[in-house]
Amino acid sequence: MQILELIIFGGLAAVVLFQLYSVLGRRVGRQPEDNPAPISVQRDRQVDALAPEILVDPAEGLTGVAAVRARDPSFEVGKFLSGARGAYEMVVRAFAAGDRDTLKNLLAPQVLDGFEQAIAQREAEDRSETVEFLHQPRADLESADMRGDTASVVVRFLAEFRSRSKGPEGEAVDDRRTAELWTFERNVKSRDPNWTLVRVDAAEA
Repeated sequence: MQILELIIFGGLAAVVLFQLYSVLGRRVGRQPEDNPAPISVQRDRQVDALAPEILVDPAEGLTGVAAVRARDPSFEVGKFLSGARGAYEMVVRAFAAGDRDTLKNLLAPQVLDGFEQAIAQREAEDRSETVEFLHQPRADLESADMRGDTASVVVRFLAEFRSRSKGPEGEAVDDRRTAELWTFERNVKSRDPNWTLVRVDAAEA
């Protein structure tokens, strides 16, 4: 009889322990690992992953043309000098003709101001002028560099042209040979691919 009771009690104990284990072993409610990382933490991790791409300047440690090309891979010296030569001829002709509209599209305000003053003085003296290039101007790269997001390129121009002027005293023809350093700039982040003339300096021939 006692043996039978022990067997019954043993069976009941096994059933109770199994049910207890089933309850305690089951995850109840939200667990720490069920909670996603806070949005701010996730955003910070994303920023950290992108930080090297955002903060590292590809032109850092580079100078000259290499620095410009690092920020503007489309920059090619030959193509740039060809365009600069065309701009040089256009500016010289527009200045002689007093074509302010053309000059406004090519010159920075400080350079345009100087050109306009010279044009106004010539008009006040009732003078007019035209120019004719005797040979294609020579354009050589003098220097190039990056300053922040601004690419700066200096070009040395050598040119020979014939100036024909008219004034109260009559007409005059003058053959000239000039050497100048023109500084062009462009913001590499801008969608505008055009360069602007920001400075003109005399140079040795």
